[in-house]
Amino acid sequence: MAKNVKKEEKTEAQEVLSAAGQWIIRNQNIILWCLTGILAVIVAIILYNNYYLTPKSAEAQDEIAKAVVYFAQDNYETALNGDDADCIGFEEIANKYHVTQPGKLAALYAGICYYNLADYEQAVKYLSKYEAKDLNVAPAAAIKLGDAYVQLDETEKAVHAFLKAAKSENEVIAPIALKKAGIAYMALDNNKAAKKVFTEIKDKYPQSNEAQDIDKLIATVE
Repeated sequence: MAKNVKKEEKTEAQEVLSAAGQWIIRNQNIILWCLTGILAVIVAIILYNNYYLTPKSAEAQDEIAKAVVYFAQDNYETALNGDDADCIGFEEIANKYHVTQPGKLAALYAGICYYNLADYEQAVKYLSKYEAKDLNVAPAAAIKLGDAYVQLDETEKAVHAFLKAAKSENEVIAPIALKKAGIAYMALDNNKAAKKVFTEIKDKYPQSNEAQDIDKLIATVE
């Protein structure tokens, strides 16, 4: 009995393999075209990264280094727009090299420059372009974006940006973001939401600076 079962299983397996082989033979041209297409995409990505993206990233990084000198001197106008010599400024770097990581970083710098120059609409434009997954710069950028929205009286958007920063759970940045979100909620007369984020600071970040006076803020929204 067992031998018959094994024989039947072997026969079924052979039939499946035979059917699969026949399907491959019938569709070998399609399969070949698909494999060729996949290979072409892979080669294109490699060529793009090696011969375009990598050199562009290096160029952008060199340009950023020049603009950072002015940024460090609080000369935001020149850092943003460049000088009459060899610095093209963060704005042009962000636009010219937007597909590169240094280009995205330049957008962040440009947004901060615009914020410090009190041009909050442009600050939002460039700060919104910065995307990263790190736990330090990305949430800090989100907080600055929220601050810009606050200046534009777009408080709901500010709350969204602050909460996005808080999701990082960065021990330093998250409580700052939560406190800003709570204050923004208070401006929206949403004391329930404000209490929730203030309580989160108390429970999750009791050692933070923001937690030191958090009971007073909680009391104001109860």
